[in-house]
Amino acid sequence: MSAHVVGTTAEIPPGERKIVEIDGRSIGVFNVDGRFYALRNTCPHAGARLCEGTLSGLVVSTAPGEYNYVREGEILRCPWHGWEFDITTGQSWFDPARVRVRAYETTVEPGPYQAERYDVEVRHDLVVVHT
Repeated sequence: MSAHVVGTTAEIPPGERKIVEIDGRSIGVFNVDGRFYALRNTCPHAGARLCEGTLSGLVVSTAPGEYNYVREGEILRCPWHGWEFDITTGQSWFDPARVRVRAYETTVEPGPYQAERYDVEVRHDLVVVHT
């Protein structure tokens, strides 16, 4: 398995996504409350650009008349026909045992570069760098 840097955490704020191309595959990278997930950007139903769909959650009921909205931002709805997928696993919501979209492992790693810093001050319109 190869690793590909797709951006910084600042480029994909919570609730947002970034669509990238890796080895000829379009992949959507999602940030859900600081956790990152990646899915193939192709709906298995009709080939739509899945990762351009709406992010939502689920309505669950524990009793008649009681409804709770859960898993906000973890359910991706295909923009063409509304098929729903769990972005944490790639499994479809309607038939999780048989229909899924490819999910990819994601990690957040420290950047390899650290800039060297120097104090700077301005003296009578002269910029001075202290090393």
